[in-house]
Amino acid sequence: MSFTVYGAAGSGSVPVEATLTLLGLAFTVVEAPTWEGDAERDKVAPVNPMRQLPALVTPEGEVLTESAAILIWLADRHHPARRAEAGLAPAPDDAWRGQFLRWMCFVPAAIYSMYWVRDAPSRLAGEDAGDQARLLKRTEDRILECWATMDGQVEPGRFLLGDTLTVLDLYVAVVSRWGPRRGRFYRAAPKMAEVVKRVDALPALQDFWAERYPFETGWEG
Repeated sequence: MSFTVYGAAGSGSVPVEATLTLLGLAFTVVEAPTWEGDAERDKVAPVNPMRQLPALVTPEGEVLTESAAILIWLADRHHPARRAEAGLAPAPDDAWRGQFLRWMCFVPAAIYSMYWVRDAPSRLAGEDAGDQARLLKRTEDRILECWATMDGQVEPGRFLLGDTLTVLDLYVAVVSRWGPRRGRFYRAAPKMAEVVKRVDALPALQDFWAERYPFETGWEG
């Protein structure tokens, strides 16, 4: 039996898929680029009435939504105490646990949420092109402000929480590739820049990145 991920290449399902890959867990993907229209969103509706990505169906049939919740659940479920080769989240009694939960909540609340607006600015700005352009600019500025705020409060080692890779690193590595793209992220968050580059280069994920989020020419913006 395997997991089922409702997702799309380059989307918020990618860190979930990367986590499953690193954990060595079997999964299939129901490809549903929801930004392409109702037909794609309808694919997700049976497991998530919000018709948003990602959604995860466990081998037991349980449905999980919300990217941060899925990542934390997977990392905790397959913690080293139960699976020696995994270790993608600090244990509940680990000194890093509080900061792990803090930033795992910060990324979707402060940054990821901006993309619901950016993917379809008419949702809040109406049909006026000028209003939409202003909304896109303001959300871009807000995203960079939030990355800079996070960068000012973390002290990375090899990874964001010391020297151990966690799902937070995977999460930030993917979300930081969305608009305004990595070039501006590097400038706004220079400490985290070195970490995400390290995540990009993880040998265990090179085939995965090539398939699900390729580093194509000009990808950094």
